[in-house]
Formats: sequence, C-alpha cells, structure tokens
Amino acid sequence: MAEALAKNMGFQAQSAGTHPGEKIAPNALIAIKELGIEIENQYPKSINQINTELFDKIISMGCGVKCPNLPIWADWELSDPVGKPIQVYQNTRDKIQILLENLYQTQTDA
Repeated sequence: MAEALAKNMGFQAQSAGTHPGEKIAPNALIAIKELGIEIENQYPKSINQINTELFDKIISMGCGVKCPNLPIWADWELSDPVGKPIQVYQNTRDKIQILLENLYQTQTDA
C-alpha cells in the first residue's frame, strides 16, 4: 500500500519486505482501490531485490521487523495488517497517507 500511495503522490518509491508474501493481500488491493489507485503491476518484493542506493530515504513501516543492514531514515512503527479485517487495512492505509503527506510537506517547504 505504501508504494502505491507514494507513487500516487509523485514520489519515486518501491516497497519491499523481509518476508514478502506470494501476492498482495486481497484487503490491501481493496483498500487502495477504494482511493481509485490501481496496483495491478505491483508485486511483493524482498529487500534483497531492491537497489537501496537509488533512494534518498528508506522508511520502515515497522511491523515488528528490524533491518540492521539498511540505512533507515525513519521507522513509522505501523502494525502489520496481514490477515486482519479490511478496517485494519483501511486504518493502516490512512496512517500511511498522513505520514506521506507530512513527508511531502517537509520536502516542499525546504
């Protein structure tokens, strides 16, 4: 969800995880589609598949996972919604969107 929301706001973004699933969670697809954002071209990726040197900032969603080998700029300390009801995905989506809007404001106010 974070990648889709960030790209929708004009950020260059990729998301990845330490233990990516085989496919995007159905509730994540629903929560993003509710905003009119299509993410059919996205797929779960491992952090080992991402060239982290291409990005100015690496932001961890948290989810109880530590990434000691990555230069984490910020940890948003979100709970992992996997396996939870749609409302949890919607709440997580909304939190990510607010955090991205705050990041956008700090980047454009500089």
